[in-house]
Amino acid sequence: MHRVLIVDDEPSIRQLVQYNLSQAGFDVMTAESGAQVLPLVREQHPDLIVLDLMLPGLSGTEVCQQLRREGIDTPVIMLTAKDDEIDRILGLEMGADDYVTKPFSPRELVARIRAVLRRASSDGGRSEDGDIYQVGTIRVDVRQYEVTVDGKPVDLTTREFELLAYLCRHVNRVLSRDQLLEHVWGYDFAGDTRIVDVHISHLREKIEQNPKSPEYIKTVRGIGYKLVKGEATRGADS
Repeated sequence: MHRVLIVDDEPSIRQLVQYNLSQAGFDVMTAESGAQVLPLVREQHPDLIVLDLMLPGLSGTEVCQQLRREGIDTPVIMLTAKDDEIDRILGLEMGADDYVTKPFSPRELVARIRAVLRRASSDGGRSEDGDIYQVGTIRVDVRQYEVTVDGKPVDLTTREFELLAYLCRHVNRVLSRDQLLEHVWGYDFAGDTRIVDVHISHLREKIEQNPKSPEYIKTVRGIGYKLVKGEATRGADS
């Protein structure tokens, strides 16, 4: 049974989510403030966190950033009361895996949770075929869940690793944002492909010598991205 931590300062939201997740077979914990999250995560080790963006005191984005800074990669689904791209992107940039806008359908939230957990439990996209990929100076060991650049280890989130591994499996192939959503996130993200762009930006910051003039992860205008072996001229696109 998967354990889910719900963090929201509104009792009605906590009760609604707790009831529906319990009915769906999840073990549910709740918290009403951001300050409670880190101790609960350390002690109870939830499989996923449903985290309200607009918490009093320590906000959802600050909590998410704190978790990632400590190396805790527990998947996070952010709840936001605003249907505002800036809020969504801010949450994703802080390390959230997904977001749901209030008011939301409990059925949709359960589906999102299951999709994120399914991806997390698949060992980050590990497969029997092609355990190690070498693309230029980038080495991706799928079995060991390790990435190095120029021989130096690189710390990626679960989603960043999955995205990079998928790009490696399809090196030199143009992949649309919709393809990446389907195969890395595991479901249709309601047509919002901005989450892909955010994670690509994070990857470039970590594996490219010059993220603004990427050598490896190339943008294909109007379509998506492709991972090249590094022979292309630096700065060809961004």
